[in-house]
Amino acid sequence: MKFAASRLEPVKPSASAWVSQAAKEAKARGEDVIDLGLGEPDFDTPPHIIAAAHQAALRGQTRYPPTNGTLEMRQAVVDKLVRENSLSYAVNEVIVSNGAKQVLFNAMMATLEQDDEVLMCAPYFGQYKDIVLILGGQAVALKCPAENGFRLSPEQLEAAITSKTRWIMLNLPSNPAGAVYTDDDLQALGAVLERHPDVLILSDEIYEHILFDGRTFRSFAAANPSFKDRTLTVNGVSKAYAMTGWRIGYGAGPKPLIAAMTKVQSQICSGACAIAQAAAAAALNGPQDAVRAFTKEFEARRDLVVDRVAQIDGLTLDPPGGAFYGLIGCAGLIGAETEAGETLEDDAAITGYILRDAGIAAVPGSAYELSPFFRISTAASTGVLNHAMDRIAASVAKLKRKT
Repeated sequence: MKFAASRLEPVKPSASAWVSQAAKEAKARGEDVIDLGLGEPDFDTPPHIIAAAHQAALRGQTRYPPTNGTLEMRQAVVDKLVRENSLSYAVNEVIVSNGAKQVLFNAMMATLEQDDEVLMCAPYFGQYKDIVLILGGQAVALKCPAENGFRLSPEQLEAAITSKTRWIMLNLPSNPAGAVYTDDDLQALGAVLERHPDVLILSDEIYEHILFDGRTFRSFAAANPSFKDRTLTVNGVSKAYAMTGWRIGYGAGPKPLIAAMTKVQSQICSGACAIAQAAAAAALNGPQDAVRAFTKEFEARRDLVVDRVAQIDGLTLDPPGGAFYGLIGCAGLIGAETEAGETLEDDAAITGYILRDAGIAAVPGSAYELSPFFRISTAASTGVLNHAMDRIAASVAKLKRKT
């Protein structure tokens, strides 16, 4: 008996979730594994946010919330966007969902027709492609190489747009590469999109606050104000506030789009947890000291990993401008032979070797449609990261490489 619909056939499980699960299973078997596969801050949620959730529960805020989000949370998003991004929205132009990923799903389900094309910058967050495929769209990967800072060029964008292009997805800064776009970069992309008024823009800004080297953040819609009526700005509290388990994301965009997305959400889950929304509102409205402290620590961890990779022959890592990942180049290890006689043909084989020999769980670059790389999360303590890099260095040193 067939249980899965054919639309699921092209969709693969999340690579980072799969790697993390494999690491958990290895640990359950008693193996010594360090899981650097999942992008999750290791910090605790700040106390004032937890207190807000507690108080919401005590107030009886435990019933069904509005499908598009509580008024308190949507107003907090409106205020945040004005304060931090110079973007003005009404509360009926905001939707609150169960994480930013659901915002993405709502948007695609609300707008995609069969075989509509969605452009995405490779390397990209793997669920972008999967969401598009499951809804009958076509995911079009635009290769953004390391030599261009993993950024999309205006020329690439212009060449990729067709009569079927419905969306361009941007991730600022990006997962997995930590790529950061300047105002000039965003405006240059905007100049291309000006010539294609039917293309919608999704700007995923979940790593907005995690920027390094004194960089400042700019929303796509702020850099291109005339595109506000066809841009969906996506964000959430998971990364910046160490709230991954609270599952609150939000989107702000044109009222008709938000209304369509709300209709989708009403048939999937209704509203997001009311208590978690109260906590998220406290995160956005409250003191931002923890966010700054987290980012400072993420930058120190970035520096540590960059320095350690530079000492390993065969691996490369340009300093990411933001987020908390290292997309490590491993071209120098392709074709190397392990002590067991296995030839490492690609980045998937390399991450498999690192897991078996070093006990380090990482995600192959092929999962993000850019090889040969592998991604590690740097959202772990400096002690864990140093230990992990020691193991990777030792395993790489064992390989026999062609001269």
